[in-house]
Amino acid sequence: MMKQIGLLLFLTLLAGTLLSQNQELENDTIYDKKQIEAMDSLLYQWYIQQPNEDNNLIVDVDDDTLSLDETQDSFYIKRLQSINSFINLPYNHIVRNFIKAYTEKKRDRVEVMLGLTEYYFPIIEEILDLYQLPQELRFLPFIESGLNPRAVSRAGAVGLWQFMYGTGRMYNLTINSFIDERLDPIESTHAACKFLKDLYSIYGDWTLVIAAYNCGPGNVNKAIRRSGGKRNYWDIYYYLPRETRGYVPAFIAANYTYYFYKEHNIVPQPITFPPATDTIMVNDMLHLKQVAEVLDYPIELLRDLNPQYKVDIIPANGRSFVLRLPKELVGQYIDREKEIFAYKDSLFFNKQILADPSKYLKSYMYDVPPGSVRYVYKVKQGDVLGKIAERYNVSVRQLRQWNRLRGNLIRIGQRLVIYVPERTAQRLGIASDKKS
Repeated sequence: MMKQIGLLLFLTLLAGTLLSQNQELENDTIYDKKQIEAMDSLLYQWYIQQPNEDNNLIVDVDDDTLSLDETQDSFYIKRLQSINSFINLPYNHIVRNFIKAYTEKKRDRVEVMLGLTEYYFPIIEEILDLYQLPQELRFLPFIESGLNPRAVSRAGAVGLWQFMYGTGRMYNLTINSFIDERLDPIESTHAACKFLKDLYSIYGDWTLVIAAYNCGPGNVNKAIRRSGGKRNYWDIYYYLPRETRGYVPAFIAANYTYYFYKEHNIVPQPITFPPATDTIMVNDMLHLKQVAEVLDYPIELLRDLNPQYKVDIIPANGRSFVLRLPKELVGQYIDREKEIFAYKDSLFFNKQILADPSKYLKSYMYDVPPGSVRYVYKVKQGDVLGKIAERYNVSVRQLRQWNRLRGNLIRIGQRLVIYVPERTAQRLGIASDKKS
């Protein structure tokens, strides 16, 4: 809570500073450098270092190399102006090059992603509305991950919104051996919305927010400073990292392509997701195959609906987790819930893993020779492990194992468990212990 309050105070202070007309960005003292560095790590600094990612729609588009065709400019301008967008969508030759890339060079990938928008955009739009953010921001995962919730960059950014590990943890996403909520379209979108609101509190300009989302506020602030304090994206364009220069044009081109793909004979590819889904709260350990096999539903599609479960296990042990199902299967799940949890539970959740720890320790500690006799020896003055081991015809190592001793130190009055060989026990007159 204190960290969140501290971050909020920092963002509020920084936003006020950025909007102040009396203090310009040249004054380095208005920035908490550690906070800026932390935000940079959250805001995909990795992207600058990985210009050839396969998951996004920005790479392989050069803003100066595609051929110019001014006869098309009027069409592009008219169409962009017809889009009812809260975020400004200007047009220039850089934007045109991205539009041409998406509608020509990358059209096969765009067809797949347009098909995926049928499923993912309603989810994203609802959450954006909850946070009162512009609906146009739904195109960020479109260009970041290609709407692939399992997208993983070589730098370790994951999910629709391409969160790094630290980013996800800072925005309260669960990440462990069983679950990675960066892969969860719903939870990751909530985190992204909080993230974007934090950025907007700094800049108060959505175009700069989109740029900072890609390269971090540190780089955007440097660009503003180097431009002489200008705060229009296109005025600081050539002061930004090269890869970030294409990010806002890519965003504009994604908007254009979404609304005018038919004019370019692009056909969205059909998707296999069910048209309607619902959720069930799971309160005990459950394997996705238990659900798939009992309800006779393809495990691959169930994984697609629940990509956050890394090893197909819902780790609902002490905490509830969500299971997303096709709407028509929800009733069946409720009716057959006990059957589902009982189905092959010994196979999917090996009981040996949950064995009594004392039994495990006993089997480890007591490597008992066959036919031996259990004897409890009370340590006397002058005893050492070597003499005791020799007297009862066992090894010092065995004495340590049986009594969980790390060294040779023993104390007077201490009781040692000894598994005495049968012949030695007979010679010493040691009776069999019923506990052996």
